Amino acid sequence: MMGAFNLETCARSNILALQPYRCARDDYKDDGTNILLDANENAYGPSLANTDASAPSSASGPDIDFRGLHRYPDPHQRELKQLLCNLRNTHHHTQKTITPDNLFVGVGSDEAIDGLMRCFCVPGRDRILVCPPTYGMYSVSAQVNDVGLVSVPLLPAPTFGLDVPKIKEALSNDSNNIKLAYVCSPGNPTGAPLAKDDIRQLLEHPTWNGVVVVDEAYIDFSPEGASLAEWVAEWPNLAVMQTSSKGFGMAGIRMGSLFTSEPIAALLNNMKAPYNLPSPTSALALYAFSPGGLAVMRGNREKIVAQRDRLVRELPKIKGVGRLRGGVESNFLLYEILGRDGEPDNATALAVYETLAENKGVVVRFRGKEHGCLGCLRITVGTEAEVTRFLQALEKTVAAINGHDLSVGNDEEKKEMEANAVIA
Repeated sequence: MMGAFNLETCARSNILALQPYRCARDDYKDDGTNILLDANENAYGPSLANTDASAPSSASGPDIDFRGLHRYPDPHQRELKQLLCNLRNTHHHTQKTITPDNLFVGVGSDEAIDGLMRCFCVPGRDRILVCPPTYGMYSVSAQVNDVGLVSVPLLPAPTFGLDVPKIKEALSNDSNNIKLAYVCSPGNPTGAPLAKDDIRQLLEHPTWNGVVVVDEAYIDFSPEGASLAEWVAEWPNLAVMQTSSKGFGMAGIRMGSLFTSEPIAALLNNMKAPYNLPSPTSALALYAFSPGGLAVMRGNREKIVAQRDRLVRELPKIKGVGRLRGGVESNFLLYEILGRDGEPDNATALAVYETLAENKGVVVRFRGKEHGCLGCLRITVGTEAEVTRFLQALEKTVAAINGHDLSVGNDEEKKEMEANAVIA
């Protein structure tokens, strides 16, 4: 006899309605031959001097105690936090010094995104503010936590700046119940930095009782001293998120950090699972943020910047490629793809995206359905060889697609939405 269990009435309604998280590898897998320029990974690899996976850890690389894996990891990670403080205490924004007490570390930035919502937002009542186009995980986490969403779009391309008056108006409306304002600098998919003074205006809001969260996932591709991490020493309502996945090329270890005031950091550390950062992750991160790891990171960054500059020079020469939208302070670029009439076109951009992936083995990211990104592809900067192959493939693909009429079927809108829904 079956019991009374009914999933539809037992599970939370907001979870039943949740659109599943779609990441870059859901559409196109890594088959060992294709070029992956879609997830903003670091094409030059991790910030490790010894990248031979078969070699034991040693003084020249990360010190992983494999025989100690029967023990739980360090629950506090103060040594790692101190290295992060050493990196971000630049004194460009304050003469104060941040310490490990200003830090939370966890599983990627996603744990910090979720932790802040669980800390500050009452489910079914409170909301967060986001500024599209932006990272999709903010809205996914909000739905998981039954937290509402208020959207105030960024200003038009190419600046993609904050619309400060409209944001302040939304924050001033008590009925919105906004507790967190998530902003991304440099932006994803825009690659454009936000103005420090705009962020200051939000922090100085005279009536809003909430936290400004600045996502700096791509900050290591910005000029030295651009990070606002140390600025948390000046503002009790500022949180700055960072990741080891982009500039440091350590996406596989899933380690993110959040800099904030000591009271907020204490709340997040009290809430987290006791041993949320695995020992191998900690050991690899300790090396990546050590002097040796930093040297590797900076060397790889120089190579990425060189290829990024090359793409900025070469892409406008390809017929059918339009304007650069946004900025260049990232390891990716956002470019328009033009239709036969010379205007940005989503159908053409989607066809180029699919043809590159399915016929050329080159995977980029379609972003044409994002606010202000009509006809746009987001292109991760690859190695020199990958960029060469991409440019050749793109030129041939755009020419072929614009050389004949596109058949736009009834499912075109659905295909565009599905391609755009990938969170990366």
